[in-house]
Order: sequence, then structure tokens, then C-alpha cells
Amino acid sequence: MTTHEILVNAKKACSLLMAADTAQKKNALENMADCLVEQTEAILNANKGDVDRAKGVISDVMTDRLLLTADRIHAMAEGMRQVACLGDPVGKVLKEHTREDGLLITKVSVPFGVVAIIYESRPNVTADAAALAVMSGNVCVLRCGKEAHKSARAIVAALKCGLTKAGLPETAVNLIEDTSRDSANEMMTANGLIDLLIPRGGAGLINACVTNATVPCIQTGTGICHVYVEKSADLDMAVKIIENAKMSRPSVCNAQEVCLVDKAIAGKFLPMLKKALVDDRISSGKPYAELRCDEKAYEIIGGTPAGDGDFDTEFLDYILAVKLVENVDEAISHISTHSTGHSESIITTDPSSEKKFCTLVDSAAVYVNSSTRFTDGGEFGLGCEMGISTQKLHARGPMGLEELNTYKYIITGNGHIR
Repeated sequence: MTTHEILVNAKKACSLLMAADTAQKKNALENMADCLVEQTEAILNANKGDVDRAKGVISDVMTDRLLLTADRIHAMAEGMRQVACLGDPVGKVLKEHTREDGLLITKVSVPFGVVAIIYESRPNVTADAAALAVMSGNVCVLRCGKEAHKSARAIVAALKCGLTKAGLPETAVNLIEDTSRDSANEMMTANGLIDLLIPRGGAGLINACVTNATVPCIQTGTGICHVYVEKSADLDMAVKIIENAKMSRPSVCNAQEVCLVDKAIAGKFLPMLKKALVDDRISSGKPYAELRCDEKAYEIIGGTPAGDGDFDTEFLDYILAVKLVENVDEAISHISTHSTGHSESIITTDPSSEKKFCTLVDSAAVYVNSSTRFTDGGEFGLGCEMGISTQKLHARGPMGLEELNTYKYIITGNGHIR
């Protein structure tokens, strides 16, 4: 089926999804989750084909994003069930007032219609996006990268089975069959057929969508995330947080990419950081970090001299850029210049530094004494997420059910004329 035909069929299904009540949508998600688990073997077989083709083509870290296991499929299903337990965002009265002449004006939340997602090599996005779309009353159109297409096709087949069992149209969830750039370009300009476009992936994909889309588009994902170790910080805590933020899963957008260290504590802290991220991990046979240090940090711990672009790069790998700063003001200035507006953290025990950092750092998620790895729909209590919005209009941060609704005004009169 062509991309245009899929989009036309998706648009036709909108009225059925918009009319579905809460019980129908919850039942659909439960059935979709059940079918996902029931078809685990078929999904894993499809995923094996994707992973085998990717070996030697993409890095081991990126292959981990592509890989599915039985546990990961069960986690996807559990995420769908969690979304089913959340409140229905559709039809909420957001604001209401009655004029002096008795005219009632009500602001009500409503679905967008057709929500399209262009994403790359993370098959779990397929289930997350479908769950959020259906529960928020939207039709979902998915376009994944060629690396994950067999996996996504198997997942979508399971989800369609669940929709059919629940009495909702299987065209509520759709997978674009063409993985070439032509289909992505067609989606970006599908005015009248796509109501909201969400790109999830690297900077190249996101920039292409934001630059070329004529349909409404939300900028998501790219995460040059900073952790600033302020001079009053508990240094043991800082090491623990940074090890988690950088090393627990470096291939995701909420992983730390830059470490800013107050020069007053650098002589003590940087050797501690190198020991934890490099020396200890080498000794225990774990993947270790490449520390790309500015000139002052390099004088203390060596590593790799930082290049011109290292503080503007989302590495998505075991690489950490390290820079010394004079104080909290310079840390904020650096973040303002180099951040993508995703997630930043300060490690501190000083209330004034904490307040200044939280007030002046203009990112979607700002942390105090915590890892950036919590910027995630599941961790925020949203069940899962459609993406992490790094823009400010309509949605910001993890996008859950509420962010997939817009609103309209319903005006009720009794023969009122103007």
C-alpha cells in the first residue's frame, strides 16, 4: 500500500477513534498488550533479522537500541497497560464561563486526529506511540527506519490484532511500508491528512522535519545533556550520579554528554571521576568512558583533548566531554550556548546556586542532585512517552496523553445573536 493510501485510510478512521469512550480505549490497550505478549516469538524472529543485518553496520551501543528480548516485549506490554490505567484526556473541561447574557463558553480537550511519528531504530517506540495515540483518541501513523522495519511490522501486526478484538478499526495504528526518504518527505507535506508530526531520532532527522514540514511538527529528542558539579557538591554523590547519567545507557537522549566542573574542586573531583568511569570499569571488564577534556581538565587527568565540536555533540556512546568553569554563572552561560534544551542537572548543597541554576537554565527538565536519566514518560508517571519535546509551544518535556490533545471551544446559547 502506498504512503498516500495509508494516510487516507488513517484519516477515515479518525471519527471512530474520536467517538470511542474511555472503556473502549482501555479495552483496546489491554487487548493490544495481550496480543503483543502472545506474539512474542514472531516479534523476536523478526527482530533477529533486523539485528543480524545491522551487525557491522551500526555501533554496538546503537544495536542495543534495536535489540528486543522477551523481557523488553513484556515491558512494552506493561507500559501499554499502565497507559490504560491513566485518566482519559479527551473531553476534559479546561475552562468554562457564562457571559452576562447567559451565553456559555466551554474550552474542551479534543484529539488532534492523525498523529504521525517518524523514528529510527527503537522498536519499542512502535508500541509506546500506538498506546498513547489510541488512549488519547488519535489515529497513529508510524514510519520507522529501515533498520527496525521487520520488528515494527511484527509489532504492528500484534497491535492490529488487539484493536480488532476490541472492536476498533485496525487502521487506528498504521505502519508506512516505504522506508525511503520519499515517504518521510511525503509525510512532512501531507497537509489535510496529518494533523501532528513528531520526529524521534538524531539531529539530522529532527532538523529535516522541522525545516521541511508543512504540517504541524514538534521538535523532539536531541539531548546534549549537562551535569554541573558545583563547588559545594557532595563529590561521592556527584560521581554516582554521573556514572548513572553517562554509563547506564549512553545510547538514549537523556544520557549525559557534558560534565561541567567548578575549578575550585576540580583537583579533587576529576581524579575521582576518572577512577569511576575509566579505571575501575577497565579493571572489572566493563565498557569505560572516553573523557574528552578541555585544556584545564586535561592538565589534571589527561584523557583525550576536546575538539572544537565536542561540546556540541550528542555522542550516544561511552564518551563524555569535560570542562572546568569558574562558577555557577559560567556553567549557566555554557549550557545556554551549547544545550539542546533537553535535560540539565546541578550537583550542589548551596541553596543560592541551586535557585539560580533552576531559574536561569532554560531546558525542558532541570534537575537538582539527580541523574538526567529520569527524563522519560514512564519515570514521570505518564506510562510511556511519544517523545521528549525540546521546544516550548504546546508541549515541553516528555509527551504523554495530555500533550496529544488540543482543545476547542463549545459555545451554548438559547437564541443568542450578536
